[in-house]
Amino acid sequence: MRGLEWKKLSSEHVNQPTDQLKETIVQVGEGNFLRGFVDWMIHQLNEKGLYDGKVVAIQPTPHGKVVPKLNAQDGLYTSVLRGVENGETVNRAELIQSISRGIDPYNNWSEVLELARSPHIEFMFSNTTEAGLTYHQESFDESSSPLSFPGKVVAFLYERYKAFEGDTNKGITLVPCELVEGNGDLLKEIVLKLINDWNLSDDFKQWVEEANLFCNTLVDRIVTGFPRGEEEDFRERLGYDDILLTVGEPYHLFVIDAPEHVAKKLPFDQAGLNVKWGDTTPYRELKVRLLNGAHTMMFAACYLSGVDTVYQSMTNEKLAAFVKDGLFNEILPTVDADDEEKEAFATSVLERFSNPFLEHQLTDIGMNPLYKFKTRVVPSLLAYVNKFVELPEKLSFSLAALLAYTKPVGKEGAFLAGDRDGTRYVIRDNEETLNFLSDVWAAYDAKEATLEETVYNLLANEAIWGENLTQVEGLTKKVASDLEKGIQSLV
Repeated sequence: MRGLEWKKLSSEHVNQPTDQLKETIVQVGEGNFLRGFVDWMIHQLNEKGLYDGKVVAIQPTPHGKVVPKLNAQDGLYTSVLRGVENGETVNRAELIQSISRGIDPYNNWSEVLELARSPHIEFMFSNTTEAGLTYHQESFDESSSPLSFPGKVVAFLYERYKAFEGDTNKGITLVPCELVEGNGDLLKEIVLKLINDWNLSDDFKQWVEEANLFCNTLVDRIVTGFPRGEEEDFRERLGYDDILLTVGEPYHLFVIDAPEHVAKKLPFDQAGLNVKWGDTTPYRELKVRLLNGAHTMMFAACYLSGVDTVYQSMTNEKLAAFVKDGLFNEILPTVDADDEEKEAFATSVLERFSNPFLEHQLTDIGMNPLYKFKTRVVPSLLAYVNKFVELPEKLSFSLAALLAYTKPVGKEGAFLAGDRDGTRYVIRDNEETLNFLSDVWAAYDAKEATLEETVYNLLANEAIWGENLTQVEGLTKKVASDLEKGIQSLV
């Protein structure tokens, strides 16, 4: 079987380009998400003649294992998008050719510096996880790679500043894709702090601020990575081996807060991609309230009713109706956004939940569940009460299900354990919250508090919910009543 290299591919797979595209994009990160999201998008632009640049992928940590695989495959890999799109099940495979090479900066820092001196570099994308977009105090040695991602950015920009003698036309656009609100602003803040730490010149600092653009972004696509257990099926389907084959869902959303000249350089929308330019705030609200909020609303009720995944929930008629009703009739009316846009987003959420290729475990959604409910569902619940002067039936029920889910039956290492008909699951949250749950439910088990008193004590904790939820008229009684009826009242 052929490996994935230019010299081993036949014309049935791809026509090898005669003119090599310039390397115009530096990318810190080479993992599944960037390959299945940003690099996939750059490939679409190139294929449609809307862009003529390639990506150089920089390994973000000393322990990365992807760069050697990328270089062994000449930067090639296969993207497989499968799921539900416009009501139809899709399963598309495409050879992605947007990456020219990968660099291990810890062994080949000189290659990164050479890139910094290239007049063709226009953009830097990144995804180093939330942990990567943090400040770390470290020393600066121009001859070796800084350990942190922001440190690499400073070193890269400093080399570029020197090479072009502070030319303000040689700055670049930085587009971080880490899942952190205000990620561009945060990256810039850390970069400027490191410039001060390293006693670099005020002129360089001014050049960083004035010649370079740090963009806030919002990214959304589930990329599951290499399809373990399906290697033989894909080998037969594709006709070659691909150790970097990357699987994701068809849905994607990329919001970039950048001016028009950047949008013209990267005309994603002209390529038919779901890329929005401008303030990320309204789209973040849509994502948090409609997608994340629906996940959090459904997970406990569906799991305790006997199913394990999001997809299984959507194949159960009553559970699917519960999710749809809560999403469209209780969350959607409280979101301040264009009606057509939020309706379309909510419809896409249901399609994503109905993806038969994704095994999204409900217990995974249930990690840190009280914090998630506070940030993702409570705003919708309160907004509904304020707007309609009544309790939302499904959101109130989901709160009862959450309390049932977080009722402990014992310990599980550093966490608590819950029980679903003899199946134990882990209740994960911070230590203070777990101790609180243990104490309140222990009083109930010891018959020192009634169920309604227990619910009152749970909902009154402002540290957990951000406010005293017992002040919401009728909520304590409603939640206690739903708990007494049990989850089976849903199905």
